[in-house]
Amino acid sequence: MIPSNWKEYKLIDLCDTITVGFVGSMKKEYVEEGVPLLRSLNIKPYRLNLDDLKFVSKEFHNKISKSSLKQGDVAIVRTGVPGTSTVIPEGFPNLNCSDLVIARPNLEKLNSYFLAYFFNSMAKKHVANQLVGAIQQHFNVGSAKEMPINLPELPEQKKIAEVLNDLNTKIGLNNKINTELEAMAKLIYDYWFVQFDFPDANGKPYKFSGRKMVYNEELKREIPDGWEVKELKDIAKCIMGQSPKGESYNKERIGTPLLNGPADYENGALKGRTYTTAPTRLCQKDDMVLCIRATIGNLVYSEQEFCLGRGVAAVRPNEENFSELVYYLLLQEIERFKIQATGSIIKGITKDNLTESKCLIPSHKLIDSFHKLIKPKFDMIRVNKKENQKLAELRDWLLPMLMNGQVRVGELKTEEEV
Repeated sequence: MIPSNWKEYKLIDLCDTITVGFVGSMKKEYVEEGVPLLRSLNIKPYRLNLDDLKFVSKEFHNKISKSSLKQGDVAIVRTGVPGTSTVIPEGFPNLNCSDLVIARPNLEKLNSYFLAYFFNSMAKKHVANQLVGAIQQHFNVGSAKEMPINLPELPEQKKIAEVLNDLNTKIGLNNKINTELEAMAKLIYDYWFVQFDFPDANGKPYKFSGRKMVYNEELKREIPDGWEVKELKDIAKCIMGQSPKGESYNKERIGTPLLNGPADYENGALKGRTYTTAPTRLCQKDDMVLCIRATIGNLVYSEQEFCLGRGVAAVRPNEENFSELVYYLLLQEIERFKIQATGSIIKGITKDNLTESKCLIPSHKLIDSFHKLIKPKFDMIRVNKKENQKLAELRDWLLPMLMNGQVRVGELKTEEEV
């Protein structure tokens, strides 16, 4: 029940402006460098996703100045996943957008972050009920302006936003640490296994020091003397997914969590949203799981047992110390998998595509050295991902209760205070 001191408003009464980004074809306006242009795919809950960011010229940016964005604006997705929103952070002196609703809160009445959290939680039902359009449904400006919103006083809005922002900041910090760790590990792999400048017996870079290289007919290139080419099935077990019967599915967390594809990946970790009471093919903790149909890739270590649906497969190295090497070999193969994908309706890879992957294998001594060097970094990455899952679950549990006044900020206690 909404607290009695919270008041209901229409969103238009709390914002300086509510408008819409440029609507129409933009492809001919894209340039290599210029003003960043945000689209629906760039807006995620609580953050910007700058993958595949497009740019427009300064001249075109000025021409469509109505859809320009500034720090503190709330960007709301119109199509795709309507209602998804985030706050525009600092660091963008010029920024424009396409096909987004833009709300510019009156900061004396409405906190920007409170509004973004509201759209990502309490507003979902309203947004879903207000979608328009016969071909592609979208959330329009008129519906946004009429959006009903219950508000506490501004100081309490800020406190609620701070609690949720703290959780998102910690998630973001863990992601940043993981990015650095991943970059360090990849640099070592490339140095050792792509450039072949791993430390020789004297601790010097192998190829750079002029050590012996031999031509390999299978790979059509030179490799270090003594290295072998094997197929993935020789060094690991490959488990292709097989979907259980539909009647065994449930959302009540009964049985085994099921992985079917990219929808079951969240923040670089696996998260089965559906369960099955009749599991078919299973992966274990420490197996590597990848998508093999439609979306190909998304290679992630499993932290528990999952049932593998037909959209995924698992790879389990025969020896633990091969794990990190196999991980990078699989990453290299993913592009080849995409090219070799078969099927006229749903693109996918077969078991043969996977098991017959060519793997360049060094000496056991070098594999052991790589394992000991990289495993601590991989372990830290996995710890951070697990922590992020718990933080996200806490945030998502708190969010609706904070946004409707069911829980007040003063009632929350940290673990140290309990």
